[in-house]
Amino acid sequence: MAKGSRSAAAAEQQVEDSGVVTHASTSADVQPEAQVPLQDPVPLPEGEKQALSGVRVIDVGNFLAGPYAASILGEFGAEVLKVEHPIAGDPMRRFGTPTKRHDATLAWLSEARNRKSVTIDLRQKEGVQLFLKLVAKSDVLIENFRPGTMEEWGLGWPELSAANPRLVMLRVSGYGQTGPYRRRSGFAHIAHAFGGLSYLAGFPGETPVLPGTAPLADYMASLYGAIGIMLALRHREQTGCGQVVDIGIYEAVFRQLDEIAAAYGLFGKIREREGSGSFVAVPHGHFRTSDDKWVAIACTTDKMFERLAEAMEQPELASTGLYGEQSKRLAARDVVNEIVIDWVGSLTRDEVLGRCLEKEVPVGKVNSIADIFEDEQFQARGNLARIEEDGLGEVVVPGVVPRLSETPGRITNLGPSLGDATYEIMRELLDISADEIKRLRSHKII
Repeated sequence: MAKGSRSAAAAEQQVEDSGVVTHASTSADVQPEAQVPLQDPVPLPEGEKQALSGVRVIDVGNFLAGPYAASILGEFGAEVLKVEHPIAGDPMRRFGTPTKRHDATLAWLSEARNRKSVTIDLRQKEGVQLFLKLVAKSDVLIENFRPGTMEEWGLGWPELSAANPRLVMLRVSGYGQTGPYRRRSGFAHIAHAFGGLSYLAGFPGETPVLPGTAPLADYMASLYGAIGIMLALRHREQTGCGQVVDIGIYEAVFRQLDEIAAAYGLFGKIREREGSGSFVAVPHGHFRTSDDKWVAIACTTDKMFERLAEAMEQPELASTGLYGEQSKRLAARDVVNEIVIDWVGSLTRDEVLGRCLEKEVPVGKVNSIADIFEDEQFQARGNLARIEEDGLGEVVVPGVVPRLSETPGRITNLGPSLGDATYEIMRELLDISADEIKRLRSHKII
């Protein structure tokens, strides 16, 4: 590939190559045992190791599917190097709500946390050589380009594993690395549809709706990716050998759909859209209160419905002659739901919550983000992390999940500026001279 200046259009072409752009618990029926509450994690002293300290991760993907796995690893101590195109960088930088930082939206600040940005043009031969040197000094590589793209650049698994036989490589794409659809572009919205989730979202007989506006499939695929990486690292400890973790985004969606495959395979049953309810239980849905707010109620057992009937001051509803048995409630689904709709609609949200919680009925607010910011549980658990960002002030992002008692995760920085660590990595990790770094910059290789 020719060296020299590259246009933003060429950088965007690298983006085009990317292939990625339960029922309620019945624990309320059991008398809880005394538990010692998990305390807020105490920040680790400076210099003390986290669970993944010493693991170096290269994130060369775009947007979320795959890169979010790097975010998880970074929260628990892994060093994450975000390899981006020298001109445009990850398009996630321009996706979402703009900020005063020209290279960072709110989405980038939140989801590119705990990274160092290193710019390398993988379409240039020298860029590929630099990248392989970086791979040789790393533990994990995460990519989400359209299958075949890395191979076209000379960065297929044979070349990567030759550079580092211990490498663990996560490959996330719309449909996986094999199969007739492997070269199709993959996006969360398409994965929701193809994986079977969107078919279930909405009201009976009406247009399937988006299952929320968040790219759930990208997050789910990345969670499976993080699990796969940890399993592969464990295998490497035992054998010294790396391997490839291959995930199609739609597969992460399909895996979450409980019994629908078994029900169709055995009985030919196709689950249809059910609105805000559930085919397994009644009442089980969302209900509007008199102050125009919403609550979620989930009565999955007879005992739970008995408690709800008591909260409603209509205990007779739970008699065997009426709706005390699940089968009878399911048969009279519309009638039972109407009774609950009328009761909830006669009270404010706080009144409904108070009466249900007093009787241990599974209930919760249907929260807006404004509700979440005010909720004491979110505050107590540290679910809202407040990070100071130069030029922007305090930025609130989701906190670290899961909570570890001894080696808690943390957020060291929000999404980095483009190329903020390029010189550091080239000079200190790859031992490239300052003059050579200057030359590489002049040719837009870094």
